[in-house]
Amino acid sequence: MKITPTIRAELEQYLKQEGLSLSQFGQITGMNRGIISSIVTGNKSMSVNQLDLITEAMGLPEGHLYDLFIENYIIDIPPNMRRIEPFLYRCAELDKLDAIRRVVGAIMDNLLYSPKLFEIAEELLAQGRNEAALLLYENVAEVEKYQHSERLAVCQYRIFTIQIGDDQSRNVRAASIFEAFVERLNEIDQLDALKDLANVYRSLRKWDKVDEMARKMRGKAEIQYSMKHQQKKREHNESEKKLSRPMFVYISYADLLCAGVCESREDYEQALQFTYAYAELDWVKETDEDTQHWINLFKGWAQANVTANKLLSGDINALYDYVEYIGAPSDTAEQDKVTQLLNIMMTANRYQIDVNDILQRFETDINSLLQFPQSNDIYTKQVIPDQFARFGYELAYYYLHRGSYSDGFKHLMYSMVSYHTLNNETYFIKCMVLFERYRAYVVSETKAVYLEFIERVWIADVKKNGAIDHRN
Repeated sequence: MKITPTIRAELEQYLKQEGLSLSQFGQITGMNRGIISSIVTGNKSMSVNQLDLITEAMGLPEGHLYDLFIENYIIDIPPNMRRIEPFLYRCAELDKLDAIRRVVGAIMDNLLYSPKLFEIAEELLAQGRNEAALLLYENVAEVEKYQHSERLAVCQYRIFTIQIGDDQSRNVRAASIFEAFVERLNEIDQLDALKDLANVYRSLRKWDKVDEMARKMRGKAEIQYSMKHQQKKREHNESEKKLSRPMFVYISYADLLCAGVCESREDYEQALQFTYAYAELDWVKETDEDTQHWINLFKGWAQANVTANKLLSGDINALYDYVEYIGAPSDTAEQDKVTQLLNIMMTANRYQIDVNDILQRFETDINSLLQFPQSNDIYTKQVIPDQFARFGYELAYYYLHRGSYSDGFKHLMYSMVSYHTLNNETYFIKCMVLFERYRAYVVSETKAVYLEFIERVWIADVKKNGAIDHRN
């Protein structure tokens, strides 16, 4: 029979080894002799705060005795949330995810603990402790998977947003799993959920799914917006505060997304119709500062995208109007500028236009754009990195086709590394094909960097998926 060691035994051994009395040790910890005595004799359990004081007094690293705490005070006795809750927060602070797994695994057989663990997960998420929160959400979702509750749907939403990252293959799986839970969210939360799904699918260029999410979002937002102005109920206004942006935005943003879908299909005439729709916002009833901010954003996007649509459809006369627009002083965000420059490069490559003067004009912008900002917003995390990678590819294609091999290979390597990070196999292969097409013009230093990178990719793939046995 395995004997589980105890914190009490560890403490007794330490006191004996150091020759300390209970009073002396109490003075070191800042706790009175009676509490120390009760802990040593086993007549009293302890809080995580007391455990931290004892651990520090014994000269041990923070959290050193947490595994014993779980054994002695969580697994071996009936769960007590007044003890468990602060312990989970402390484990999250110290990034002790394995300890959180053990605690949750020990108590989650009982559905009664699910609501409290969900509350703790929400607080950890608000603190930015995403990995710890993810463990709790996953466990709550697992035990409630047959409950069809709104809390289950919210857990799946949180899991989705936390898991979305650089790996586009993983993002496909996360989006497809979460999509089944959207309708279980309350009507207000569904708007942000559909927006986030649409942006992830947009980064993956799954345009049919973008179109589906956008149309669902518009339909639901139109209903909610109509209810808001017909009923004027206080509860409705309170629920609206949960949204990340004004309610009308979800209607107009759906049109913007649909315009992008049409552009991907090269249906520029229909894209223009959607663009005109999100530019005309006279129907918006609110007049507050935040509303006006969003209205101005949509009008600015529309102005740029009307010209971009003409440009991409082959109206070369629109090129320099577009250049003047993006070169003029404005409040345009950096992430919008990469989209605009990407449109120029796609047009240049599609219609074989010399844009050297334009690239020279925006050289500083192009170099600075490579350091795009980090953000928790899914659009910035997903759509923008994909556009940077595509921009690098279009620049590489342009320069290589025109014999500017140094610039071409520089941007091609940037794009290739970016697509590897994004785990976008299709465009990673396109980058390799472009490299091989111009391999005869690559200098030895760049070739060495390329080969070293490909070898690292191959080794990483072998570690991830295992070596292929070629033996018969």
